[in-house]
Amino acid sequence: MDSMTMIAIASIVMAGFTTGIGCLGPAIAEGKAVATALNSLAQQPDASPTITRTLFVGLAMIESTAIYCFVLSMILIFANPFWNHIIAKAAEK
Repeated sequence: MDSMTMIAIASIVMAGFTTGIGCLGPAIAEGKAVATALNSLAQQPDASPTITRTLFVGLAMIESTAIYCFVLSMILIFANPFWNHIIAKAAEK
């Protein structure tokens, strides 16, 4: 296999790992955060606005991790920074 094929294979595999692992962690964290928030709401219903507001801020931060992983995988697939380097090396030969 030539270097272009190896870079393409590595990029696609790494994009898959990035999306898979990058979505698995936040999904588990969001489930745990919601479960903890519901438990807190059941114990202290008077603190509902504070708990809910804090929950939504926390969920947004957790979700941003998954979005960053998705963006990174899209960069690896469609705008790979290694392509220019490999093409320049291939042109030198």
